[in-house]
Amino acid sequence: MPAQPPGDERRKRRLALVGGSLGNLVEWYDWFVYASFAIYFADSFFPNDNPTTQLMNTAGIFAVGFLMRPVGGWILGRAADRHGRKSALTLTVTMMSVAALLIAVAPTYGQAGYFGALVLLLARLLQGMSIGGEYAASATYLTEASARNRRGLGSSFQYVSMTCGQLLGLGILITLQHTLTTAQLESWGWRLPFVLGALFAVVVFWLRRRLQETDAFKEESASAEAGGEAHDDSTRGTLKALWQYRRQAGLVMALTLGGTVAYYTYTTYLTKYLVGSAGMEKTTATLVSFTALTLFAVLQPFAGMLSDRIGRRPLLITFAVGCTVGTYPIMTALGSATSYWSALGLSLLALVIVTGYTSINAAVKAELFPTRVRALGVALPYAIANALFGGTAEYVALWFKNSGHETMFFWYVSGCALISLVTYVLMPDTRNAALSRAEAEADGDGDGDGDGKGDPGRSAVAPAEAAR
Repeated sequence: MPAQPPGDERRKRRLALVGGSLGNLVEWYDWFVYASFAIYFADSFFPNDNPTTQLMNTAGIFAVGFLMRPVGGWILGRAADRHGRKSALTLTVTMMSVAALLIAVAPTYGQAGYFGALVLLLARLLQGMSIGGEYAASATYLTEASARNRRGLGSSFQYVSMTCGQLLGLGILITLQHTLTTAQLESWGWRLPFVLGALFAVVVFWLRRRLQETDAFKEESASAEAGGEAHDDSTRGTLKALWQYRRQAGLVMALTLGGTVAYYTYTTYLTKYLVGSAGMEKTTATLVSFTALTLFAVLQPFAGMLSDRIGRRPLLITFAVGCTVGTYPIMTALGSATSYWSALGLSLLALVIVTGYTSINAAVKAELFPTRVRALGVALPYAIANALFGGTAEYVALWFKNSGHETMFFWYVSGCALISLVTYVLMPDTRNAALSRAEAEADGDGDGDGDGKGDPGRSAVAPAEAAR
């Protein structure tokens, strides 16, 4: 493949970073805005008897959306491996736009009984399928499109954009809280952010159509068309191909477990916890979340750059240790927080710890697989772990609260982090993984098959192989 001028290469990488990140932002804005506005529309779709029960119902539908993530991860991960990262990214944002419109026009319980809840459920299932593919496609795209010595930095923008998507939702919430009355928000105001999400998606669709495919995928496709593959190209992006890397897939699930539970605890659940347990006003709790998440987003690139210098494992281990021993005291203190500043300080402490996972997890997962199964390898096991643990974190927290044993949830989060800690300690570092044949050949891997098996110390496959 002919070398591109340095200026062209830099522009290409910047466009990929901006395009992948902005699209991811809108995807996750639509995903998280449901959680941000649930405190206002919970009683629109369910009988008005018990506020906690209403929140549990809406949280349950939020969790059900996660059940579709493995399906979306499988279908869209396969599409990304067979037809390109760009096409998968375009498809995911289209699906998310349709889902946002469905929520925006869903009838209330008073208008159509439980039919409105059914529309809400269908929309969340579609969102879940979309996000299941979005995570893998964007993680793979951002990692492959980054320079080898800056993959930690490049992949960190996935959680920058994810968090900015949530901040955009919270920012709109704060704006509406100060321009509309509570009654107006609960009556019709909560629909506005979903309408905006659908409109944002139109812009992102146009932007993603302009993205270039990654060199790693183009290299894989060109080699397959030339008949240069040692493996059967008809299995590319299939479950059969993924089965060959089942140990890597198991690693993805284990290293995701603690991170996803902690992330959703300190992001989507935090506002509800401050309102329901600490007794804060909704506006104050929302402002705490907004400020903490803003600083959290700023931290991600710095942690990504640090991982490019010292490796991925030190950050992952730091996160897991901090989450295992720190969750109980942090959550207990948050439950007693009486001011904006005390709640903000504790929230920031928690999110600094979580940064050790969020800033680099996309790169770590992508670095475990070869190009022909990378998107599916990231998507499916990650989506399964999220369906089982991330998506249910808020529901589990509310269940413990409703049963009178709220502190048991803190130990649950710590236990999940402990399992991931064991995984981080045992797995090798993936920083030097070769994601393409060009990188493998630069490492002296003479077989040129793109899986890097000729150099066990630097391959995308070797880290998982070494963990056997």
